[in-house]
Amino acid sequence: MSDWLDLQLALRRGGVGRRDFLKYASALGIGAVASQTILAKAGYAAEPQSGGVLKLGMGGGNTTDSLDPRTVTGTVGIVTGFCLRNSLVEIDADGTAIPELAESWEAKPGATEWIFNVRKGVTFSNGKTLDADDIIYSINLHRGANTTSGAAAVMKAIKDIKKLSSHQILVTMESPDADTPTIFADYHVQVVPNGFTDWQHPVGTGAFVLESFQPGVRIQFKKRDGYWKAGRGHLDGLDLTVVNDGMARVNALVSGSVDAVNRIDGKTASLVESNGLQLVRSPGAQHYTAPMMIDHKPYDNPDTRLALKYALDREKVLKTVFNGYGSVGNDHPIRPTDPFCNTSLPQYSYDPDKAKFHAKKAGLGDTAMTLTVSDGAFPGAVDMGVLYQADAGRAGLNVKIDRQPADGYWDNVWLKAPWCTCFWVARASATQVLTVGYKSDAPWNDTHWRVPAFDKLLLEAKAELDTARRKGKLWELQRMLHDDGGQIVAVFADRLEACTKKVGGLTPHGLDEMDNGRIGEKAWLIS
Repeated sequence: MSDWLDLQLALRRGGVGRRDFLKYASALGIGAVASQTILAKAGYAAEPQSGGVLKLGMGGGNTTDSLDPRTVTGTVGIVTGFCLRNSLVEIDADGTAIPELAESWEAKPGATEWIFNVRKGVTFSNGKTLDADDIIYSINLHRGANTTSGAAAVMKAIKDIKKLSSHQILVTMESPDADTPTIFADYHVQVVPNGFTDWQHPVGTGAFVLESFQPGVRIQFKKRDGYWKAGRGHLDGLDLTVVNDGMARVNALVSGSVDAVNRIDGKTASLVESNGLQLVRSPGAQHYTAPMMIDHKPYDNPDTRLALKYALDREKVLKTVFNGYGSVGNDHPIRPTDPFCNTSLPQYSYDPDKAKFHAKKAGLGDTAMTLTVSDGAFPGAVDMGVLYQADAGRAGLNVKIDRQPADGYWDNVWLKAPWCTCFWVARASATQVLTVGYKSDAPWNDTHWRVPAFDKLLLEAKAELDTARRKGKLWELQRMLHDDGGQIVAVFADRLEACTKKVGGLTPHGLDEMDNGRIGEKAWLIS
């Protein structure tokens, strides 16, 4: 590997700061433009400044939120977790797995056994020094028959974890898995001290400690001394206010009540820019869906599902609801920018005649089908539901809309209503997306898709180390969902966030909101 590539890797790992990066890059003869491009991707768009309290206004919080990372379902919980804690592995803006609390890793031949080297010299907020026991305990919180973790599905692939030394562990997978490091970047799998259970008083290795926690209302953090990441942790504190109403978030930003917001509606993007604010755009970083539980009538009939797929005008939804920021979905969860996305599938488009044909085959008649919607699912979910109802009506389908409040939506509606709206962020790998949402025993399998042949092929895809053969298996998995699944993927939306010009370090990211949840440690305020 060249010195230039080594330097870039050191920057991603946090082993070198912006100033030293520029100095070493110059010594290597790297031009300023190339250096600044790499810095921007790593969250160093300008010279960071220390101090100040960043005020966030965020959608995605609920009064039922918890500080236990196993239970997190919303963006506010993700940002909160990464203010307080770190993971073993981080995913950078390009989708690459990079070391975090794991300093490095390597796979033994066959990719079934993986050795992770735990970073030395890291301390928790209570003064304890990080070691292998902490890592093993934190991973095991998400394993076992009784765990309720959102990461339980991906953790089932782990056969055993052994401590090799005070700072080294051996992870043995049930079968070969080339994507093993990415499962430890899941936002649920954050590291806590060995034996820790007091979730109301969190302890972590993150840049902050908790000052106050009012779930669904406000969360405050203050900087702690000795944060271990070079070039991160600039702020004195962070003040997060939950603002689930989209227009209220924009107004708070325009008025200066907050410094940065998430979930900008495409229709208000021009308002943000016209007020001299920064719009941060992450292309295709999330998909908005309407999952049907395929073991509930009438969605258990494949023709019902096909009728509803053809009754949605995705192009109209993209243009009208999201102002064109994104691309239409095709009823599988692999984003168009993913190298394993199946581009050979016929695109579902609005076709009233086909919708009527399949509705007649299903014997739907005037059967009422209720779509539960809420802007707590995603900005524009209610508007999408209204459009869907009208277009489905023109195709002869009787779709009812049940509008629910944002607060409590993820606890009271999602995974409970037979047909509702939902929001999915991207995952670090195609196999992880399919495992979390579609494997038979996945806790977040919101369509109740339980197909043994799918599970078997997914396991084979994870074990396949040859890229071409792996791609073939992943394409077939997407075809199965496209043809027969209960997931209506309406849009792969560009993620839009915004901040004032005094905020530095908020950059686009291919996975989750607010710089993949790490805005607290990456951002700074320009005085």
